[in-house]
Amino acid sequence: MKAVFFHKPGDMRVEHAPDPILENTDDAIVRVTATAICGSDLHIYNGFLPQTRPMIMGHEFMGIVEAVGPDVRELAVGDRVVVPFPIACGGCFFCQHQLPGHCEHSNPEKYGPEGALLDQKGGALFGYTDLYGGYDGGQAEFVRVPYANFGPRKVPDQLTDEQVLFLTDIFPTGYSGLKWADMNGGETVAVFGCGPVGLMAQKCAWAMGAKRVFGIDPLAYRRATAERTTGAETIDPDAVDAVAIIRSFTEGRGADICIDAVGMEAHRTMMDKVSNVLHAQAGSIKALCSCLSAVRRGGVVSILGVYGMPYDNFPLGQIFDKGITIKCGQAPAHAYIDELTDWVEEGRIRLDDIISHRLPLSEAPRAYEIFNEKKDDCVKVVLRP
Repeated sequence: MKAVFFHKPGDMRVEHAPDPILENTDDAIVRVTATAICGSDLHIYNGFLPQTRPMIMGHEFMGIVEAVGPDVRELAVGDRVVVPFPIACGGCFFCQHQLPGHCEHSNPEKYGPEGALLDQKGGALFGYTDLYGGYDGGQAEFVRVPYANFGPRKVPDQLTDEQVLFLTDIFPTGYSGLKWADMNGGETVAVFGCGPVGLMAQKCAWAMGAKRVFGIDPLAYRRATAERTTGAETIDPDAVDAVAIIRSFTEGRGADICIDAVGMEAHRTMMDKVSNVLHAQAGSIKALCSCLSAVRRGGVVSILGVYGMPYDNFPLGQIFDKGITIKCGQAPAHAYIDELTDWVEEGRIRLDDIISHRLPLSEAPRAYEIFNEKKDDCVKVVLRP
């Protein structure tokens, strides 16, 4: 089969690989019909997360079941499925507590309670470095799906691939930011970042009854996408003081909920990069700091963007003084996917209107370059094997 291999930062190649086989009795083999490049794939592409051997990328994918192990009860050959991005057993303590990203069984070599950078990570993810299990990802013609009784979900025949593909990750991730904040309706929500996850968070905020939704992003084309697809009020943080604007619309208090949909790859100045070297850090917490300033006292900040390490000058005193609740982590996609599938089927939310580029799998290296460098007003890339 053909698959997208990471070789080193900035070096993606489409190469031939052996077709996957059933390795365990509860495995399934899925023929991929659509897959996407995620913003978190860029953390590997740009070297923010280490990966020393070539590996098949991708954790947003769906397709047709081609084979199942003898213990698979929930699927049959020919079923059309979407696959949540965490690999989770369904039976351990964390899976039973709706925390599949912390599965105790899927990442045996690197799993542990500490959560350190180079060891003791959480559960496994498809195509997301050896730190997270080393499993082949879905940017390929075929993929092995472990724990097939727990992960894959059959999708309604009347819905197209593009209507449901983002149930794999970015839709439940955006939803998690509001769910973690115990959103009840009537809140002002500020989403920092108008990339794919930020757009999904904005869509979910309206669907859950937000009074007002702000999308903050320095790129004009991403703000335009937010205005067109989510109806959010957008702010250019390079042109105005975004925190001051948000406070001015909330009687000086700040937003009830702020969502960091940027993570460690926020724009850095030269001084930021020098500080990274001095403190052995990668990336920046600028987006998070903006959220902490923009949220009201007693408000909630949900961190959906990825952070991979400790950071110097973390503003703990501000968090304490404002009484801010912080929720963060990998989205528990398995816990939300069934409800969110209903949202799509009922027409409560639309997912496919954020797709800006559709390319064959053979053009994946160019697709990564376009997405990473934000060329051609790229918001979201879908690849077809």
